[in-house]
Amino acid sequence: MSIINRRSRAIATGLSAFSLAVCVLTAQAITPRPAQGPVQQPVPGPSPRPAPPWDTGTFSILGYDPETGELGAAVQSRVFSVGNGVLWADANVGVVATQAIVDVGYGPKALELLRRGEKPADIIKQVWDADPDPLPENWTKQGRQFAVMNAKGEYAAFTGAKATEWAGHKGGRFCTAQGNILAGPQVVDNMLRAFESTKGHLSQRLVAALEGGQAGGGDKRGQQSAALVIVKKNCGVWLHNDTVLHLQVDDNPEPIKELRRIVDKWNERRPKSVTPACTS
Repeated sequence: MSIINRRSRAIATGLSAFSLAVCVLTAQAITPRPAQGPVQQPVPGPSPRPAPPWDTGTFSILGYDPETGELGAAVQSRVFSVGNGVLWADANVGVVATQAIVDVGYGPKALELLRRGEKPADIIKQVWDADPDPLPENWTKQGRQFAVMNAKGEYAAFTGAKATEWAGHKGGRFCTAQGNILAGPQVVDNMLRAFESTKGHLSQRLVAALEGGQAGGGDKRGQQSAALVIVKKNCGVWLHNDTVLHLQVDDNPEPIKELRRIVDKWNERRPKSVTPACTS
């Protein structure tokens, strides 16, 4: 066989193989696919209720010293810098705590009503009733908690039905304690007992109340921040200063212990106001 014939046969064989491959691919391309049934769509269920943006556990106390006329408040929580959203104070007017599913607007509103001479119980009702409840699904007014005390030591408190358990408040002599996400009612019971039985400056009694609350289990999630404020007209260190003491421990594994250290240091040489009329 000549070289030309062998090449022609090889080319012909190659073309035959190529043609067969093309036929197979073409057959595969035109083979009909099995019919498919209708796609089942998932049945929509009820939308889950949105979770609150963050946890809200807190316990606080408002207190009055009839001997000095000082008003004060203290708070502890497993949130960062709790004092920025909970404590409100105005000398010769009163103190307020706003917490749980909190609307911090309750603070200035309550102080303004105190300036007008409204009673604490009436203020509680007015402020809560006027709340438009703008976020009922995940920040409902039904979970608010707040307390109001006037310059005479008269007070009232409110705990909404949807504040996270355990939540509640209790009043004592010139003091009211309140909290939510607590270990139980013993937290507020201990706070009142400690405040009423502790001797010394109002700052020491307020810290003792926080220590009592923590000894009762405190915030179920633990500790992170604490704050304290005490006011009396013109009785701060400098001229025309109504703030006797204002402390914040914003991030600490034992914030009450740190608050106690600072308060004890302050009481070692308690600074006096430059205002002669101030006797505290």
